[in-house]
Amino acid sequence: MFDANKATSSADSEKIVPRAEFRVFGQGIIDVVKPAMWKAQETLFKIRHSDETYVLSRHTNDANVKIRDGLLDIKTKLGETDEGYEIFQPRGKFQFPVKKDALAVILGNLQVNVELSQNNYSFDAFLSLIKTTDDLVSVGVHKERYGFSVDGVICEYGRILFNGAMVETSCVESEDYGAMEKVIDKLEISGFENVNYVRAAKRVTGMKC
Repeated sequence: MFDANKATSSADSEKIVPRAEFRVFGQGIIDVVKPAMWKAQETLFKIRHSDETYVLSRHTNDANVKIRDGLLDIKTKLGETDEGYEIFQPRGKFQFPVKKDALAVILGNLQVNVELSQNNYSFDAFLSLIKTTDDLVSVGVHKERYGFSVDGVICEYGRILFNGAMVETSCVESEDYGAMEKVIDKLEISGFENVNYVRAAKRVTGMKC
């Protein structure tokens, strides 16, 4: 969850074992999670702040496309576990300028048909493309994330600003779904709705999910 951000090819991303994710958004979530974390005798191991741009499509919630640290990053949803946890597969992190072929694949995953007239797209050229495409919207996202683990399972809580509107979040990620379920119960967030970043951004900004 807090790995160093670096460019990754599509082929290398396919080799990454995807983790399932249970994420919640709302108000007052941190006041629930922090005491539960301390009760589990766990402590924070990392704090990270980041400014990102998410690209939302009116046609799908299954493509997580964002720009962070100068990289165009995409994950796509593979499916859900029996427990309802979502599984997203990394599909690549591309350094700007992004080649036309790679961008075409990303736009295809966003389920939009956009004519690409350039062989390479800079960060500014990509944002301009979004602004002129009716079915795409860019959202500025600031993340203040606090990472920890419970019973070896990766967790976090944080404050997220979508275009300046603040919501709180907490997340549990793992390849071990049974362990995830126990940790979610320990953090007392099992009663919250599981919502990924794409759907949360759409809700906060008023875009139809």
